[in-house]
Amino acid sequence: MPLFLPSSDDWANRCLNDGEFQLASRHWDGGVRLDVGDETLELSLTNGAKSATDDNAGGMIEISGSVEVWEKVLEANPERFHNDVMANIAQGCGLQRRGDAVVFAQYYAATMRAVELLRPSLAQSEATFETMPHDDRAHGTIDAPIGRYVHLNLDGHDHRIYFEEAGQGIPLLMQHTAGCHSSQWRHLFEFPEITERFRLIAYDLPCHGKSVPPVGVEWWDEQYLLKGEFLRSIPVKLSETLGLVDPVFMGCSVGGLLALDLAHKHSDVFRAVISIEGALKIAGNLADFGELYHPQVNNEYKARLMDGLMASSSPKPYRKETSFVYACGWPPVFLGDLYYYVEDYDLRQDAAKIDTNAVGVHILSGEYDYSGTSELGKAAHEAIPGSTWQDMKGVGHFPMSENPQAFREYLLPILDRIAS
Repeated sequence: MPLFLPSSDDWANRCLNDGEFQLASRHWDGGVRLDVGDETLELSLTNGAKSATDDNAGGMIEISGSVEVWEKVLEANPERFHNDVMANIAQGCGLQRRGDAVVFAQYYAATMRAVELLRPSLAQSEATFETMPHDDRAHGTIDAPIGRYVHLNLDGHDHRIYFEEAGQGIPLLMQHTAGCHSSQWRHLFEFPEITERFRLIAYDLPCHGKSVPPVGVEWWDEQYLLKGEFLRSIPVKLSETLGLVDPVFMGCSVGGLLALDLAHKHSDVFRAVISIEGALKIAGNLADFGELYHPQVNNEYKARLMDGLMASSSPKPYRKETSFVYACGWPPVFLGDLYYYVEDYDLRQDAAKIDTNAVGVHILSGEYDYSGTSELGKAAHEAIPGSTWQDMKGVGHFPMSENPQAFREYLLPILDRIAS
């Protein structure tokens, strides 16, 4: 379909009359310039309001690409890696950006919303949403999970680890993603076809969610870095302390890497692991993510980046909830968790040593995830004899929270296999 672009004035009016853009662009002295082949759309702002001049050029964010690339980006439901500007750039799919890196981080949410407002039928696609039954209950209804704390000695210090649980049967420990907490798993607690056979236990890592930092440790005067030995000890000690017999471990992102790490180093503890968005190695280094913990960049940047890791077709309220949870986290932990994700973890030389007769290994990859891609998940599967792998169509990096109904359909066959 030929690409039709509005005038800059029409585009500016769409943006300035959109509540989401208004909130994301507050105080912005700069604006957005989109180069679409030989055409240019430009919106100049002063203190978040439309400006007739470009006096604030230093705060301008420029995104450029060919008409062919923009045609893919501006589809109503873009294909993988074209649903988000950062996804496109990260995967080398044709877009380029110019401008100050800090300004880009500060106003990336506004920039992406401005791009979204160029897509056709946006209002209709965002309105199409079927509430999960457990999100439309009568006043006074109490949901299934019960939350408690357990004391674990980790690295020589007492940690109060928060966890929620529901269900009965085979223990299933669930580890959240980097910089987040256990609420990502809330939907699974409400699926009786799971909780009738599995005791679900979702926990918060130390310094995440309700697992506050340990008393007696001066954690505030040193950089937070999540390291493999410490991370692996948490589900192992939690299983031991709670008296779990032959538990299953399931994790996503950082937790997905941890699942494979545990299969390699602790096959005697777990009967099976489920690695969501897992890989043998994630490229990058911590220096690539400096804007995630910058004194002039707030948590909105982190939240909007997470939105780009999800499928545009996932229900918007659940995508926004997933991003909201990220925005609530202690700023240093996301960057610190990425130390394990991109630097500390590397299973390329050891994957073939995993004995799937001792511990089942199941890998699930979201189609729209541009970090732990489907290609990386498939490569991990091919390197681990006896493992299983499934490409989850129409979901991204956070399937359990961005589209729980779709995720359930991919998860149930694995749980059936484990329970048989």
